[in-house]
Amino acid sequence: QLVESGGGSVQAGGSLRLSCAPSGYTSYMGWFRQAPGKEREGIAAIYTGAGTTFYADSVKGRFTISQGNAKNTLYLQMNSLEPEDTAMYYCAAVTRVAGWFRRRPFESDFRAWGQGTQVTVS
Repeated sequence: QLVESGGGSVQAGGSLRLSCAPSGYTSYMGWFRQAPGKEREGIAAIYTGAGTTFYADSVKGRFTISQGNAKNTLYLQMNSLEPEDTAMYYCAAVTRVAGWFRRRPFESDFRAWGQGTQVTVS
């Protein structure tokens, strides 16, 4: 249902942009990441109707979640990348969001997941 793209390898200080294409309508979308040996972390979320965004402290000011003009593509612009950002990145979505979460995303907020795209920062 969700297809991510845009991962790759980059040097510290560089930038990458991830994309995610949902197959249908979504009201709430997010980006997660999981580094080896660590739990999956929600880092950014967007309410697709209002365009309101929320971020984890670990990426605030460096990463930007956004949607395309037709709201059929989700992006994650990642700037000032650090080796600690190395992880598998996942897109997530839900058709009908359960509430107005004024916080970083949690896994339980979502029903659909992408297969992941690897980001490596050296």
